[in-house]
Amino acid sequence: MAGSGAGLITNARHGIQAAVRDAGDRVSEPGAPGAGEAGRSDEEREYRSLMRKWWFGAAIGAFTMIFSYPWLFPVLREWLPRGSESVRALWMVMGVLSLAVLIYSGSQFFTGMWASLRTRQANMHTLIAFGTSVAWIYSTIAVLFPRLFPEEGMTEVYYDVTVVVTALVVLGLAMEIRAKGRTSEAIKKLIGLQAKTARVLRDGAEVDVPVEEVAVGDVVIVRPGDKVPVDGVVVAGSSAVDESMITGESIPVEKREGDEVIGATINKTGAFRFRATKVGADTALASIIRMVQDAQATKVPIQRIVDVVSGYFTPAVIILAIVGFVVWYLFGPAPALTYALVVAVTTLIIACPCALGMATPMSLTTGIGLGATHGILIRGGEALQKAKELTTIVLDKTGTITHGKPALTDVIVTNGIADDEALRLAAAVERSSEHPLAQAIVEGAEARGLGIGDAADFRAIPGHGVEAAVDGRRVLLGNVKLMRDRGIDVETLEPQARRLADAGRTPMYLAVDGRAAGIIAVADTIKADSVEAIIALRRMGIEVVMITGDNVRTANAIAREVGVERVLAEVLPQDKAHEVQKLQLERRVVGMVGDGINDAPALAQSDVGFAIGTGTDVAIEASDITLIKGSLRGVVTAIQISRATMRNVYQNLFGAFIYNSVGIPIALGVLYPFFELLLSPILAAGAMSFSSVTVISNANRLKRFRPTVSAA
Repeated sequence: MAGSGAGLITNARHGIQAAVRDAGDRVSEPGAPGAGEAGRSDEEREYRSLMRKWWFGAAIGAFTMIFSYPWLFPVLREWLPRGSESVRALWMVMGVLSLAVLIYSGSQFFTGMWASLRTRQANMHTLIAFGTSVAWIYSTIAVLFPRLFPEEGMTEVYYDVTVVVTALVVLGLAMEIRAKGRTSEAIKKLIGLQAKTARVLRDGAEVDVPVEEVAVGDVVIVRPGDKVPVDGVVVAGSSAVDESMITGESIPVEKREGDEVIGATINKTGAFRFRATKVGADTALASIIRMVQDAQATKVPIQRIVDVVSGYFTPAVIILAIVGFVVWYLFGPAPALTYALVVAVTTLIIACPCALGMATPMSLTTGIGLGATHGILIRGGEALQKAKELTTIVLDKTGTITHGKPALTDVIVTNGIADDEALRLAAAVERSSEHPLAQAIVEGAEARGLGIGDAADFRAIPGHGVEAAVDGRRVLLGNVKLMRDRGIDVETLEPQARRLADAGRTPMYLAVDGRAAGIIAVADTIKADSVEAIIALRRMGIEVVMITGDNVRTANAIAREVGVERVLAEVLPQDKAHEVQKLQLERRVVGMVGDGINDAPALAQSDVGFAIGTGTDVAIEASDITLIKGSLRGVVTAIQISRATMRNVYQNLFGAFIYNSVGIPIALGVLYPFFELLLSPILAAGAMSFSSVTVISNANRLKRFRPTVSAA
């Protein structure tokens, strides 16, 4: 029975795969060994194939555009006089070359058209294949049988339409595949963060083993500078561990016996041992990798407007052309067959998808290029379209709103010591420490031009602070517990320390020769333009939410300073994507802005992910839009560009529809009974070309767009 069920499932899967292949799409097995690499190589091969087709079409396109109308060029006018046999011979050559473009460069359009016809649908492939082939067929008939046409002006060729439309659409397909192929790079970079080996205790001896062989319960040894291989709990020793790649917080976390450590984080100063509790697919990093994969796989693509329209437009045009042929053949003047053929072909030529096919990609390409000039890399048209609809922006705190690096903010003194002297002594002690808070103090002293002396008898007191002798004076720098243990009265300084802590800063007490000397405070400072960007977002009608793994007090302090009303604090890395999902369930269109590895799942889950360009490669690869200059003003600019671009797209589509609404009836001959006017195919081609020029010109207007808040 089980075998029968398995057989049914297998047959169903094969049936689904066959249906997908019949529709013209590729099928891959995600569970198969090397499926990811195979998929990437398939995409690369497809991209290179399309680019070869583009260059082939572009080369012949340049030739056909010039020699389709040689009398427009003074150099060629005498050599190729209009209506001469030499022109007709040249057109025959162009017919062969353009047929080669249709067969080679445009093969996927005919394959797609055939697949769509089999499923009784019409898509963009149908529109392109039908329009380009009709232009080629008409041109070939005009060259081989010119006497079929009642007027001399009707014996023109439109091979340039066939070639140029084919080449441009092929280029657009290649660019789309290139953009989509980059999404898998985020997964590759995340996997690359994992430690390759681990030093474990086996039978009382230290042994280096591949990280895959670490088992739950193994005791793992970590030395300074090592990468923590798996998740676990410290059983001996202490250290400061840089967890920024997981938590996004820039300040290393003190680890002592009983504390948890996370795989892929980096040990900084001390050595410790921990017992492995989660290995392999159960580690925090593996969970993040899984979430990025899931979020990228389930993101619903935006339905392309042109595909929907062409599903109705293409069969409608074909039906109208057939109806026009029948009416003119039955009721038209002599020669009825010739007039009927001219009407049908003219209708199809004037409805050729130049304007309609270019309306969306021209604007989107221009918008993406506009973003690049403002330091904003937009992955593709989908991201640009979706950014227009955003109603909520979620901002990661560290590295996004703030610089992501601690800096000296306050020096408060007491008992007669000067500001610079207090800072000089603190910097002299901290210069021997590798802790980021220590580096912030040293850099602050150097920025003031203070001469930092040497410290003697330096000693780090884990979890409390540091002490040393500077210029014969005993200097202590640390938390309130250190001061109380040494019997130093800091009661008068405690209110100011609380005020600094409430403002999101880290206060450290300074004592010199057994007496309180002041407070040195550091903090992850806010970027200068964050407030301006948040105000601009709110004016655009977008709600701004701040998300952070930091404590509530620090998070609220930063939020008050930058003007954010909704704060999500103490959010674990694996919960950031869930918070984005919650907002989406409130029917919000959510943009996520982040810079850290821990932000990657949320960036992938959001409707539009914005990565700070100064952040990690993983965050950049998981995002839809990258802000190269690391400024939140880029988010404002990107949304403004999106809105301007989509307005431009709608204008282009409206213009294309108006053109077809007016042009198709004229091509069908509605003016003939009143004015005896029948649209010539050359005029139809001219009108078609004019509509394309209109679309291009309107798209180029975007280049004059100037954001109200610059990303520079």
